[in-house]
Amino acid sequence: MSRSRLTVAVLDYDAGNVRSAKRGFDAAGADATIVRDPAQARRADAYVIPGVGHFRSCRAQLERSGLTEVVEEAIAGDRPVFGICVGMQLLYERSDEGDEPGLGLLPGHVERFPAGATVPHMGWDVVHAADGHGSDPLLAGVAGERLYFVHSYFAVPTDAAHVVARTAYGGVDFPCLVREGSVVGTQFHPEKSGEIGARLLRNWVASLER
Repeated sequence: MSRSRLTVAVLDYDAGNVRSAKRGFDAAGADATIVRDPAQARRADAYVIPGVGHFRSCRAQLERSGLTEVVEEAIAGDRPVFGICVGMQLLYERSDEGDEPGLGLLPGHVERFPAGATVPHMGWDVVHAADGHGSDPLLAGVAGERLYFVHSYFAVPTDAAHVVARTAYGGVDFPCLVREGSVVGTQFHPEKSGEIGARLLRNWVASLER
């Protein structure tokens, strides 16, 4: 990636908090644009998949938008993709929250917090580095800090090698930051997590501009 300002397409498929995501990535040093048109999206250096709401609805809306192919092409071409909240969950093979298949880019599925856990998991919680990831540059200034969550479902990987960080809630130690190749996903909302979330986004942008 060149050292010029990274262009980021925040994919608007009527299922995400696109404006706060744009502000977050702009503040991190990228040139972020909210994009609905697939042809325009393809001109970006990197892609953000936001997501708020029901997995099945988000997946169906992404498909209807024509942006699914943009994401798949980006990943096939090793171009950066960043999924947020349900946008991260969509990267997995399936979810118990509906019958739509996920994108299948990460191994595993998504399930609901167990009975007895208060849902949604909403508010600030601590992010811990997963085993072997304590020195991951994405976590610089982030590991051990609190970030903002709002979700009732969590990822259950079949191969945990892509899990960079975890958070404990409701008796579950679930993945909250994942990475596989050019793909990064966060269960928390970095764009709503104050300075710590901003730090993570700056870490990501900086890693792509080197």
